Amino acid sequence: MSLRSRLLLVLLSAITLTIVIATGATYYWARHEIDQLLDYQLRQQALALRDKATVLGAIVVTEPDPEQDFVIQAWDWRGQRVYLSHRGVLLPRSDTLGYSDIRADSVDWRVYADTLGAHLIQIAQPMQLRRELARQAVQKILYPLLWALPALVLLIWWLVGKVLAPLRELAGTIGAREVGHMTALPIAGLPSETRLMVEALNDLIARLKQVLARQREFMADAAHELRTPLTALQLQTQLLARAQSDFDRQEAITELQAGVSRSSHLVERLLTYARLDTENEDSSWEQLDLTEISREVVGNCQALAAAHAHHLRATLAPSVLMEGNQEGLRSLLENLLDNALRYTPASGHVALDLWMDPTDVFLQVTDSGPGIATEERRRVFDRFYRIPGTEARGTGLGLAIVKRVVEYHDGEIKIEAAPSGSGTRFCLRLPRRRKLRTGPSESHGPAPRTYPGEVRSL
Repeated sequence: MSLRSRLLLVLLSAITLTIVIATGATYYWARHEIDQLLDYQLRQQALALRDKATVLGAIVVTEPDPEQDFVIQAWDWRGQRVYLSHRGVLLPRSDTLGYSDIRADSVDWRVYADTLGAHLIQIAQPMQLRRELARQAVQKILYPLLWALPALVLLIWWLVGKVLAPLRELAGTIGAREVGHMTALPIAGLPSETRLMVEALNDLIARLKQVLARQREFMADAAHELRTPLTALQLQTQLLARAQSDFDRQEAITELQAGVSRSSHLVERLLTYARLDTENEDSSWEQLDLTEISREVVGNCQALAAAHAHHLRATLAPSVLMEGNQEGLRSLLENLLDNALRYTPASGHVALDLWMDPTDVFLQVTDSGPGIATEERRRVFDRFYRIPGTEARGTGLGLAIVKRVVEYHDGEIKIEAAPSGSGTRFCLRLPRRRKLRTGPSESHGPAPRTYPGEVRSL
């Protein structure tokens, strides 16, 4: 049952119980008051009948009953007062028959006048008596309600505490957890609103557990990968210290510089991958032109292409606008082109193609290298994995970074054989607009190449 339903049920039950009790008490007091009022009316009518009989001369006039609240007076046809029930109370004669209000000796009276034969009978009652009776009746009705209100407050306070007890227990469970405790929170017996929150929290714990596991794995792999180049640098430093001739010293310096360059490249790739793995999406997403980024990356790769005597070609749509992480996309392009240029034999061909459709951006990098076997195409995206028998040196992180950037942008990447039959083609699809993470993205094939405007080749 939901928390709202539980609260509604217990509050309605408490209010209903209080109303039933208060109604019963009010009924008891009301019946008691009505009994007293009817008894009072019976007595007053009996006394009035006695006065009536006196006026008609049926009985002898007696002293008025002290409990009689009516004042009865009678006048004959000549206007002379012939009867007075209370000798201490003299009221003026009413000018009209029926009900009227008069004031005598600073006291308000309610009067009813009627004729009885040749006589005018006037019966009066003080207004203060009516107000006192009304006040007493209100007090008797309010007493049960005033007693029931504090009881209702205490009952609601206790019931709300019982309903919210699962929340307090959940807060205590979360507060008592150790920092590294990554098991899911229990959801049995929780209301539906809290269940949704706990399920979302369990999902966050599961994703955090995966992130921490990836980080621990990455740190272990990074420590293993750094051990070899650091050991090599140490050995090269020792060789430099033991060099006897200028030729040996220069050769040791060259090897040391190459080792430092490789180590720097590895550390740079490690930092790039770690940064992408913990990037905050909300703070790094922006509108950008992928064509401009591609031109810059291709320009930076020209020196590496010339060093290997490669022909580097780029066919780019004039302006490919999309939402994404600029640093991540730049790293993606750099790693794809660097990977193609390094693993393609000398005097090879490397091509970059970029185009778009209304919803997606498509990017292809094609080389004329030895190609990648079908069974190896999935593993090349793993961290620190290098295809056995590969002569070119690398960090084993380039394609892992590419895959991470593609996943970060909810895109797709696949490896195909180059159309020429020799080489590899990396095919990427990236959404132009940021998507809500509602599930796995649907698979789309490459859209037809459409270049709005002039195609520029670098």
